[in-house]
Amino acid sequence: MDTLGILFGSSARVKILRLFLLNPLEVFDVNTVAQRSKVKLDEARREINLLKKAGFLGDKSFFKAIPARDGSKKESSKKRTNGVELKSDFPLLYQLKNLVVSETPLNRNEIASRFRGAGKIKFLAISGIFIDEPNARVDVLIVGDNLKKRLIENALHSIEAEIGKEISYGALETSDFLYRVSVYDKFVRDVLDYKHDRVIDKLGVV
Repeated sequence: MDTLGILFGSSARVKILRLFLLNPLEVFDVNTVAQRSKVKLDEARREINLLKKAGFLGDKSFFKAIPARDGSKKESSKKRTNGVELKSDFPLLYQLKNLVVSETPLNRNEIASRFRGAGKIKFLAISGIFIDEPNARVDVLIVGDNLKKRLIENALHSIEAEIGKEISYGALETSDFLYRVSVYDKFVRDVLDYKHDRVIDKLGVV
């Protein structure tokens, strides 16, 4: 449990607070809240009810896409669903956002540890949501050998649950990355030339 989890008495509540504070225009049903925050469904339901009583969340119905029956990603239909949204007139909204969002739940070592087993990582840089750089190309850039996409995405999903926001990322094999550096590839230069934090750097690129 992180510091705010101790102060608030519930790490699940902090995750849900972050989810809504970082997605202020979104409407979520309880199942989506549980899934995005990586908390149990009964926990999500309990915390949502408490936050509604506090005036932080309000009820709102919305149309939710229903996946196609054949398992494809395309939508087959939409149905009206009961959900909740952040109340923009919550009196302590600004103060709460400064407290909850500014307190990063994961430090550099914890971020690096999430990607263990995902390949021989030679370079790991964070930007965007992690260092308050809204114009960054990606939040995470991973470079290494024999990278395992599924394990990388699993790690990213676990981090997303902690910080309350979807993460954009790039993953490159070392040879591809070094080639892109040599030809001044725009994507790579947009990461290296702008504000970022090198969590792992065994390549020493500039």
